[in-house]
Amino acid sequence: MKQKQAKETAIEILFLIFGIVSVGFVLLISVYLIISGIPAIHEIGLGKFLFGKVWASGQGQFGILPFILTSIYGTAGAILLGVPLGLMTAIYLSKAAPKKLSNVIHSAISLLAGIPSVVYGLVGMTILVPAIQHAFRLSSGACLLAAILVLTVMILPYIINVSETALNAVPAEYEEASLALGATETETWFRVSVKSARSGILASIIQGTGRAIGEAMAIIMVSGNVANMPKLLGSVRFLTTAIVSEMSYASYGSLQRNALFSIGLVLFLFIMLINCLLRVVGRKGADA
Repeated sequence: MKQKQAKETAIEILFLIFGIVSVGFVLLISVYLIISGIPAIHEIGLGKFLFGKVWASGQGQFGILPFILTSIYGTAGAILLGVPLGLMTAIYLSKAAPKKLSNVIHSAISLLAGIPSVVYGLVGMTILVPAIQHAFRLSSGACLLAAILVLTVMILPYIINVSETALNAVPAEYEEASLALGATETETWFRVSVKSARSGILASIIQGTGRAIGEAMAIIMVSGNVANMPKLLGSVRFLTTAIVSEMSYASYGSLQRNALFSIGLVLFLFIMLINCLLRVVGRKGADA
């Protein structure tokens, strides 16, 4: 008995250590970004940095408003398209799909999750970008719309898998009681199952949002990578692609390099803010 308690205590301590290490990594990343990013913001000026509309590092102009708005629009567009599609797919797989068809769809979704982001970008650059260029008669199809469509496909596996797991975890008694009261299957799925699985579905949206806002390689290949104010059919640059584009040749200790770290700090805070807002909305919905 004492040996068993000792083993359980040792395992609890081990889990505690892993938890502390994980939190420690987050804190170290936060501290490093703050230390590296604050000097440039202080030198440029917070207002000019966040609300400046021109990024021209060669001329000493470091305004990131176009990057912020592009990231917001791109992520919001991907979520608006991806969440309904992913949630409907998850409901179908969890509640209505035949087993054989469900296995086939699961295999396809797993394949989507395993494809490297650069492959998404390559496919988007060779197929989607020319299609948009031809459809809208543009000089270049590399634009915000192309980025949104690529991000939508990239976040689907996260939304589908996590949402389906949450739906499968809903007790069968809930659905049986709803059906016994006269509700149809469709009404039961949307009014009982989805509502009961709300926390898991919210987690899938958070994961999808994190993937969308943090993606760089695929987006840099289809968005045009030009520091313009965002337009749906115009070439744009995201926060992530701004860092990737210039970090390789930014001189160590230069204002340009420090400004890129400042973009990383803004991106980090932006992701934290989105996660907090989604969790607050989820808690309010659960209380309701």
